[in-house]
Amino acid sequence: MKNMILTAMVASAALVSCGTVQSLVQNTFPYTTNVLISTGVPADKEVSSTATATNVQTWFGGNNNAQIKDVRISDAKISVVSPSGGNLSALKSIKVFISSSGTKERLVASRSSISTDGASLNLDLNDTGFLDEVVKSSGVTVRTVYELKNQTSSDMNLKIALNFSSVPAK
Repeated sequence: MKNMILTAMVASAALVSCGTVQSLVQNTFPYTTNVLISTGVPADKEVSSTATATNVQTWFGGNNNAQIKDVRISDAKISVVSPSGGNLSALKSIKVFISSSGTKERLVASRSSISTDGASLNLDLNDTGFLDEVVKSSGVTVRTVYELKNQTSSDMNLKIALNFSSVPAK
């Protein structure tokens, strides 16, 4: 009888801890994409670049997004990832939109009047509500609209990292 009670307690603890771990893992999750700014891009003109975003779930072949709700943008960052280094001083402004199959495009982050010569920058969030419909659909697409202050002397590769927060759906 003691073994049965002990086994039940261990099984209950394991189930609770699995749910807790899932909750922690699903609480925040990133999507990333890259944007190539070529040397031929003119200054003072908005340019658009679209790419499919990936997250950790797609790396492991799963999609547990059905088990989350109340998805909001929590952080957005751009970084220079060019092999030759570089900084963001050539950028004048940037806007980041997301969409997915069958959903409208939504502005999630932006920054105007960029005045940094650093290699990374946190963007201003456009928290316009829940993004469940976009994130739960297949194929999240990120469209980046940027404007340069001056033309770059070499190609620049930017990494766009978008972090979302959610709560477990119960």
